[in-house]
Amino acid sequence: MPLDGSQELKIYNSLSGKKELFTPIHPGAVGMYVCGPTVYSYVHLGNCRTFMSFDMIFRYLKHLGYKVRYVRNITDAGHLENDAEEGEDKIAKKARLEQIEPMEVVQRYTVDFHNILDQFNFLPPSIEPTATGHIIEQIEIIKQIIDKGFAYEANGSVYFDVQNFNKEHNYGKLSGRKLEDMLANTRTLTAQDEKKSPQDFALWKKAEPQHIMRWPSQWGDGFPGWHLECTAMSTKYLGDTFDIHGGGMDLKFPHHECEIAQAEATNGVSPVNYWMHANMLTLNGKKMSKSTDNNILPGEIFTGENSILSKPFSPSVVRFFMMQAHYTSILDLSNEALLASEKGHHRLLEGLNTLSGITAVNGDSHFDVTSWEAKCYEAMNDDFNTPILISHLFEAVKEINHLKEGSRTVNASDKDKLSSLLHAFVFDILGLKKESADSSNSQTPALVEMLISLRKEARDNKDFATSDSIRDQLLALGIQLKDGPEGTSFSLS
Repeated sequence: MPLDGSQELKIYNSLSGKKELFTPIHPGAVGMYVCGPTVYSYVHLGNCRTFMSFDMIFRYLKHLGYKVRYVRNITDAGHLENDAEEGEDKIAKKARLEQIEPMEVVQRYTVDFHNILDQFNFLPPSIEPTATGHIIEQIEIIKQIIDKGFAYEANGSVYFDVQNFNKEHNYGKLSGRKLEDMLANTRTLTAQDEKKSPQDFALWKKAEPQHIMRWPSQWGDGFPGWHLECTAMSTKYLGDTFDIHGGGMDLKFPHHECEIAQAEATNGVSPVNYWMHANMLTLNGKKMSKSTDNNILPGEIFTGENSILSKPFSPSVVRFFMMQAHYTSILDLSNEALLASEKGHHRLLEGLNTLSGITAVNGDSHFDVTSWEAKCYEAMNDDFNTPILISHLFEAVKEINHLKEGSRTVNASDKDKLSSLLHAFVFDILGLKKESADSSNSQTPALVEMLISLRKEARDNKDFATSDSIRDQLLALGIQLKDGPEGTSFSLS
């Protein structure tokens, strides 16, 4: 759809705490950065939800006609356990435990990450930079921050001076935290390390002798702080100020807060106009956790090799499940939820297939496609409200079933328009896949017709108990029978 000015997109901005009309810095073009994975293990399902939310946003912006530069990084160094300032690099730790090189760890899990995202039908980002590929840029930023008086060196490490920065800026404006409150809560920690203040965060960490991943710098061998890489890569490829920065809700503080501080200290300007945060995914009502065994990997869902779900579910079904919740809301994954999504996924794709076989008529249509189209765009323009969009898609499916039954008609123009719009919303924007229309259900029509025949035979023999049992069991599976003068038809409910 061309950018004709008819689509007014509103985005919830975490920085202002309200929905704002989206106005890109450069008309017709969007710069978007999303914090990518730390590649030391198989990609977490909750992370997949975050990346999927921004894949959908990327798709919709492209659909509206924007030229989008989408940057999503790979963190392949400098990330400590629990995002702490002390301890062992996650990648280095994995390498030590498995007795392999750190970059073997990085390669293995980067390949897994891309494989899972391919199965979920993600579009690749425009640029996918790595932290290790931008060490020089990170060192240069540190130099600039020191020169501006917002960082200091201590025993081979460099720390960001939060209190000094806060004299002219507002550290905590994204998360809503006040520095004085943070200091009051952590005052007792001041003597425990080399930092001036417990709120100061590392820009560069001195590498201990046993630390594998290390680079030379004017402060000695070390590695960059976790927060720094995103500032370096986002501003390099998108400019000092760009349109959208996304990530998980858990990154708002301290990671994104520190990104803002670093960028403002370096360039003197706020780096991002719209901060967007996707919410978490829970499993059976509880936080996902390896320690409590309340955890499942995407590949385990696809194969069914897990103790949590009753059967395998296709990547497209899982994607549809995630699209049924707004990206800012907590979403709970369960066997029941996936089963329901599988039914809905099949019903939606079956509706598209049915539409192609419907014969158009001359004259007016019963279904106002133009009004329906406006409602779909209204949903997506309201902060990418996919659950409302999906409800409108099912309205269209219901109409298609009426057309199939012959109770309503559609003309050729409206049929073509409806078909084109459904394909755009279902495949181009939501990112579902045609081939994932539940291959296990490909024989459903033939099987249902066979059961209808058996039910008719039972009714002819006045065996109403068997007839009713067949009807009720099909209904429980989401298949509704309708008896009419010309026989029995069925629809997916």
